[in-house]
Amino acid sequence: MKTLTILKYQWKDLFRGKWIIGYALIYWLISDALIRFGGAGPKAMLSISNIMLLLVPLVGMIYGSLYLYQSREFTKLLLVQPLNRKTIFWGLYGGLAIPLAAAFTFGVTVPMVYSGMLFSMAVHSILMILVLGIILSFLFTGIGFWIGLKYFEDRIKGLGFALVGWLFLAILYDGLVLLAIFILGDYPIEKPMLAMSMLNPIDLARIIVLLEFDISALMGYTGAVFNRFFGSSLGIVVASLSLISWTLVPLLRGTSRFKKMDL
Repeated sequence: MKTLTILKYQWKDLFRGKWIIGYALIYWLISDALIRFGGAGPKAMLSISNIMLLLVPLVGMIYGSLYLYQSREFTKLLLVQPLNRKTIFWGLYGGLAIPLAAAFTFGVTVPMVYSGMLFSMAVHSILMILVLGIILSFLFTGIGFWIGLKYFEDRIKGLGFALVGWLFLAILYDGLVLLAIFILGDYPIEKPMLAMSMLNPIDLARIIVLLEFDISALMGYTGAVFNRFFGSSLGIVVASLSLISWTLVPLLRGTSRFKKMDL
């Protein structure tokens, strides 16, 4: 109940600030444009997922890293109340992560409804994209929170670290993987490639999208390796556990650090 009270206050504060509404409108406008120009089908859905894989991690890491700093006075007020720090941390985290996930879901789903796309495509594919977006919202908000706590006294450094982290995971990491494949292409690198994909949650989500829309064939041998592993029951379990681990580890580390911090 105490955590729920914190959540309610955080949500009211976010909606007063209007930026969370703007975040939902961005997805609404992007999804609407992609559906209008790409047609209400798999092509539009794939384009929406590509936007999701870039924008959701970026917003989650940036706002996650800055949120605690911006809520410093409110956090201090909570700390003098008869609340343990774990409750406060999870209340603050949920107060940001849940609205971000809800804004993504609302902004993407509404254009699908009035365009008829929701009823013309396989519901399984649409649900998969929505679930991935929600998971990535919670995951990268948690990473952002951990970064914000690590660099709490220097928000510029925290923001810089969050941006560099997003740039590495979203763009540079793929370049390093391709370079490794090019250099080591004559060696059996199937298992290392699978391991490298699970070390990056964005890559893992991208592979799931490619397999869902049956585009892995365009990736040649690499796509065949991913399809053979992640298309199996073991692959699905491993991918799910990897995403869960990526979500929980930053939150557990953030909780531990929050308990020890002198705010």
